[in-house]
Amino acid sequence: MLMPFGESDPEAMVRVATFQQRLQELGWAVGRNIRIEAKWAGTDRNLTRAYARELAGSVPDVILAAGTPALAALTEQTHSLPIVFVAVPDPVGQGLVPGVARPGGDTTGFANLDLPVGGKWLARPA
Repeated sequence: MLMPFGESDPEAMVRVATFQQRLQELGWAVGRNIRIEAKWAGTDRNLTRAYARELAGSVPDVILAAGTPALAALTEQTHSLPIVFVAVPDPVGQGLVPGVARPGGDTTGFANLDLPVGGKWLARPA
């Protein structure tokens, strides 16, 4: 995982704990049949790039990219490792994936903002 938080950030701890809990519910347990290596880059872009290089170089089965900087750094490092992203507002507009319905390659994930819907937020109620 490449995370845009500091390692002791309370919000990050909740997210990781929730992620691990759900994995366990699905039959994946850290130390039994899965290993999770978290890299905590905070907002440091250079550290994000360095950790992306390190993670890609370790050739994991899958990488979780949290946020746009993490996804951008990882897509610069690999085009063959599976990357799942979360909390990326506009992955298509930023050129990180070719489309939402079919992101292509080995990258997929969840965008937390659909730009066409954003315009409807400002629309006058009927």
